[in-house]
Amino acid sequence: MEITVTINGERRTFSIAPSTRLLDMLRRAGYYGVKHGCDDGSCGMCTVLLDGTPILACVTLAAKVDGRSILTVEGVGRTPELGWRRTEGLHPIQEAFVETGAIQCGFCTPALVLAAKALLDRNPNPTEAEVREAFSGILCRCTGYLKPVQAVLRAAARMRGEPVPPIEEEARRMIIPPEEPLPLGEAFPAEEISPPAPEGGPGLQTRTRTIVLPTIVLPQPVPETRVVGKPEKKVDALRLVQGKPAFTDDFELRGMLYAKVLKSPVPHARIQRIDVSKARALPGVVAVLTYQDLPRVIYSTAGQSDPIPGPLDTFSLDSKVRFVGDRVAFVAAETPEIAEKALALIEVEYEELPAILDPRDAMKPGAPIIHDEPEYVPFDGSDPSRNLAAQIHIEIGEVDKGFEEADFIFEGEYVVPKVQQSSLETHVVITYWDEDDRLVIRTSTQVPFHVRRILAPVLRLPPKRIRVIKPRIGGGFGGKQEVLIEDIAAHLTIATGRPVRLEWTREEEFTAARSRHPMRIRLRTGVKRDGTLVANEMYVLSDTGAYGSHALTVAGNTGHKAMALYPAWDEKGEPRIRFHADVVYTNTPPSGAFRGYGVPQGFFAVEVHMERIARALGLDPLEFRLKNALKAGQEHPFSRAWSEGREPRPEIVHTCGLSECVRYGAAYVGWHEKFGNPEWHRVPGRPHLRRGIGVACVMQGTAIPYLDMGAASLKMNDDGSFNLLIGATDLGTGSDTVIAQMVAEVLGCAVEDIIVYSSDTDFTPFDKGAYASSTTYISGAAAVRAAEQVAEQIKEVAAALLSERGAPVSPADLRLADRRVWAPDGRSVTLEEVALSSLHHRDQRQIMAVASYVSPVSPPPFAAQFAEVTVDIETGEVRVDRLVMAVDAGRIVNPLTASGQVEGGMIQALGYAVSEEMVFDERGRVVNPRFGPYKIFQAHEVPELGVIFIETVEPTHPFGIKAVAEIPMDGVAPAVVNAIYDAVGVWITQIPATPERVWRALRAAQAGETGPRA
Repeated sequence: MEITVTINGERRTFSIAPSTRLLDMLRRAGYYGVKHGCDDGSCGMCTVLLDGTPILACVTLAAKVDGRSILTVEGVGRTPELGWRRTEGLHPIQEAFVETGAIQCGFCTPALVLAAKALLDRNPNPTEAEVREAFSGILCRCTGYLKPVQAVLRAAARMRGEPVPPIEEEARRMIIPPEEPLPLGEAFPAEEISPPAPEGGPGLQTRTRTIVLPTIVLPQPVPETRVVGKPEKKVDALRLVQGKPAFTDDFELRGMLYAKVLKSPVPHARIQRIDVSKARALPGVVAVLTYQDLPRVIYSTAGQSDPIPGPLDTFSLDSKVRFVGDRVAFVAAETPEIAEKALALIEVEYEELPAILDPRDAMKPGAPIIHDEPEYVPFDGSDPSRNLAAQIHIEIGEVDKGFEEADFIFEGEYVVPKVQQSSLETHVVITYWDEDDRLVIRTSTQVPFHVRRILAPVLRLPPKRIRVIKPRIGGGFGGKQEVLIEDIAAHLTIATGRPVRLEWTREEEFTAARSRHPMRIRLRTGVKRDGTLVANEMYVLSDTGAYGSHALTVAGNTGHKAMALYPAWDEKGEPRIRFHADVVYTNTPPSGAFRGYGVPQGFFAVEVHMERIARALGLDPLEFRLKNALKAGQEHPFSRAWSEGREPRPEIVHTCGLSECVRYGAAYVGWHEKFGNPEWHRVPGRPHLRRGIGVACVMQGTAIPYLDMGAASLKMNDDGSFNLLIGATDLGTGSDTVIAQMVAEVLGCAVEDIIVYSSDTDFTPFDKGAYASSTTYISGAAAVRAAEQVAEQIKEVAAALLSERGAPVSPADLRLADRRVWAPDGRSVTLEEVALSSLHHRDQRQIMAVASYVSPVSPPPFAAQFAEVTVDIETGEVRVDRLVMAVDAGRIVNPLTASGQVEGGMIQALGYAVSEEMVFDERGRVVNPRFGPYKIFQAHEVPELGVIFIETVEPTHPFGIKAVAEIPMDGVAPAVVNAIYDAVGVWITQIPATPERVWRALRAAQAGETGPRA
């Protein structure tokens, strides 16, 4: 059938099938701003405006829009005078998104922009609540929604003709001048924490304030900088806010086939018979592959360095399936619909085997062995005969002696769930042969260089014949630190000789992708009467699922980071820590890397445990923590015992702003006015409600010492601009931008003069990938090294030019600033003059450099997380009213991107605390594999957010930075649970703290006559 639609002001006619979705029609027509993120309209990524009203294109038939008008993000801000394809015509909403840092991964940005436009078209002066309501059908996993809301309020004011301060002014208001640290308990001056008054213009104003507190605790002075520390716009913001092709799926090839995967319906079985003849005979099917058609090469899907610190236990296809959703066969066909039909024609007979669904059963005598394949390659601690993927035992100091000296010994068990990364862009890959018969893999990965190395033997190709291209990624959070789908498409391209596209559905993300390791954690802590910790012991039972991806290192991090915060020093200054972890296989979907990488699990247990100890001993929870916490100048207690499977070496903690994080965070939330105050706990006129306040202190790491390596290449162009090539992957964190800021700082130019490209295994230097909070620290240091070499070359050329024009000058006396090279006497030449001289005139050489960096240390960031909640004692419902995080992440390169990381991380962690959990039935099937029943927060549901940065200067980095991306995941869950106890007097030791769990705890407390707080 034919339909005619006006799209972005252009009348177009399409020939479609009656069943064609509007989403598919628009994307095939090149409107790539319309995204696919789910299959039932629950994510909102496919939002377009139909006659001015937001609709969901993935659940709308194209036939329904015949004769109507559609606006996609490509048409927002365009005018006939400017032309529909030009960059100049940004709408005020798009401008505000760019200015405020509202764009992180950018996958949800087109939908948010369209929803905002529909709102402002009908209501030019919306409230914050109305903006949040307009966003309510569009999920965002990166931003926490705060900055998009601020952007809309800013745009609305600008469209009403009201003055809007430059973003630089807004950012300056985020920074409070240096002052002496607050004594514990002193109030934060009200004018410094209150949101700005409405008459000051909207700008960054919502319920929330972000504060940067520089130079509170410094081992060295903060150097003056022009670009570092400033709110620069993201280098990729323009293309993302306009919906330009940027992601893996925004790419078409002639003759492309569509891949689908047949999944196992049972949790544990051997394939007795598989018949694909009917599927192969279906017209339009080009290839069907089973385990009988592929080389049997064992590998690990973990995107980690060589050698991978874990077992090799995976095949592209195997004769045995180990979880519901495991691979059985691959299909490539001319259309996705034909591929789906082919899957239904494949006949499989399974010999079902006993399944293990509870990790507590995995090591019992007689338990079925999940990995009995003879090719299995163990790593230290692996024992497949006992279903052990990894085992760790670390003992530091005289732990038993510490327990003997303790006046009290506290024990507790804590349970954390399996949760999904829920990136809005699902896993997607396109593979094809290039003109030189090299296999190109264009994929949404965090680790392109690891993809190439891992797949080379699997595909029986030398690495030089594989090129991996990483375009923009629509969220990663560790879930794309795996080699999960690239081999499928590659095998099919090798079999057919044609391009192949594979995109997972949302259900496949839940049932076949990786997720956070669920754990049972037992803690045992020895304490003196005065609150001094004298011994600490942790046992972890971690469920790696059907395969051992990241099994060892995630569990190691659980102890390494969480236990290290409270070392339990003896009288000689030696820590007393015992850590044991059993990481077991089960017949459930595999676990893997997830933002925080084992640390959120550990800190939930540790910080709830610490709160219980403080409460039991009648100690102030803040003072108790600071008394026992790791401090600057001390050795990291785990540094001699653990380094992610590599040889450990001692590390000194050079900077620690935790004390200031606690003090300023407590003052910000009014801790001392609320904690223990019966009047504050009551909600006037609502006798069934109780308020509570909680805290958690956390630390993370910055990269993996002596392992994480980054490199950068930098060259100068004719006009004085620079091409920066880095192998690191920007997942939406803003790493491309902050690395460009550091390079611009060294070269004395503007960020816009740095053209950043990342990441392509053919063109960009090697990098370990975006994980372990390493990108800004490791890859940034490499880029700074390259920039310093380029700066020296620039000075040599500039010195010759200046000497020709006047008094001789030495390169050592020159400085770079304002796109010029300056002599001490005030003379200067432009960077463009230097480039032209170098490339075309006397020198005729390319100014460029390559550098790499491996860090010998992993400087930990620290933070104090505060939470305020209201609990309904009749239903158990928990409403989180406020989250405030005070963070020591070293120097803040870009306040907008850094605060966005913390805001988004807190909301992602909030789901972990109160709502998110993958639930399985008795057959091992995920019962909530969609966004509806799997509850992540929407814009109108999030609490008030506050971010405080305590700046320290980390001496191991050229600009004094530490990591910020992962630490926001660590403290929310324990802070919320501690706040629940503060409100109603019951401990929740298993998260998420759902209404049912809280209600049951309240009923149990009532039965024990302990009752909620009066």
